[in-house]
Amino acid sequence: MRIMVTGGAGFIGSNYVRYVLGAHSEDEVVCFDKLTYAGNLENLKDVEGDPRYSFVQGDICDEAAVAEVMARVDAVVNFAAETHVDRSIQSAGEFVDTDIKGLYVLLEAARARGIARFVHISTDEVYGSIAEGSFTEDAPFAPSSPYAASKAGGELMAQAYARTFGYQILVTRGSNTYGPYQYPEKVVPLFITNLLDNLKVPLYGDGLNVRDWLYVTDHCAGIDVVLQKGVLGEAYNLGGDKERTNLELTHTLLALLGKGEEMIKHVADRPGHDRRYSIATAKARALGWAPQMGFDEGMTRTVAWYREHEDWWRKIKDGSYKEYYRKMYANR
Repeated sequence: MRIMVTGGAGFIGSNYVRYVLGAHSEDEVVCFDKLTYAGNLENLKDVEGDPRYSFVQGDICDEAAVAEVMARVDAVVNFAAETHVDRSIQSAGEFVDTDIKGLYVLLEAARARGIARFVHISTDEVYGSIAEGSFTEDAPFAPSSPYAASKAGGELMAQAYARTFGYQILVTRGSNTYGPYQYPEKVVPLFITNLLDNLKVPLYGDGLNVRDWLYVTDHCAGIDVVLQKGVLGEAYNLGGDKERTNLELTHTLLALLGKGEEMIKHVADRPGHDRRYSIATAKARALGWAPQMGFDEGMTRTVAWYREHEDWWRKIKDGSYKEYYRKMYANR
């Protein structure tokens, strides 16, 4: 199978490219990425010599570029998206463009070329917050942030294509994912790299918001199972079943890096901050998938990776990132 992986130079996308090349000796991957601030070809340096891997720089909103690549693949896995909630609050327009219009362009091209297997990567944030229990895949959408709304909008477009044109895709809704190559605006790499530099970590509100944590290779394995075995037209939750408050997560990282409570800087809460995410994963497990990485082991591995790849993240946290960080936290 030849797979077009959009957004393949990003965090989960690059890990997925690596996963496919390692797990399926006959598969080929075409990585299609715009290389925005979060896309980084260094994420794929270790596979660039693999003859089964190729890279095309392009935007999923560019119909001609998408059509050219899609004409020579058998399947599509779409990671391409604007993903950071905080950035969506500052400027929602890019999220609408990429997460809704971009998926529309992909759907049009895939339908025209009869692409049989198309997996769209979504998020558990489309469901909104849940006080008790866990969301199943048939739960209604109730997004709180512009990011979550843009992902829900993309999914609704896909549902409309299924009903209007009979073109069905597969959707995965993943929980909070962490691991190597994650851009350090997200909480885990942000906190790790700050603490490595002996800087305080900005914790929103009371720190009691609950998130479910999924190690990136487990997430990639789940996406792969859905691509291979999922029922067209269906959505599948991919969660780690490892819920922690943000305060518990912070304490875990402080302990791993030998730091104390004085390194926590409590900052004003984020607008529309969902209190708890929780998703039921029985549907994906019925396909034969289950997360393997324990929370403590996964966090330990992740801290070790950022310790050992200082050259990777230091280049990112220079320049424009510093201005973004200053704007985000200076007045909180």
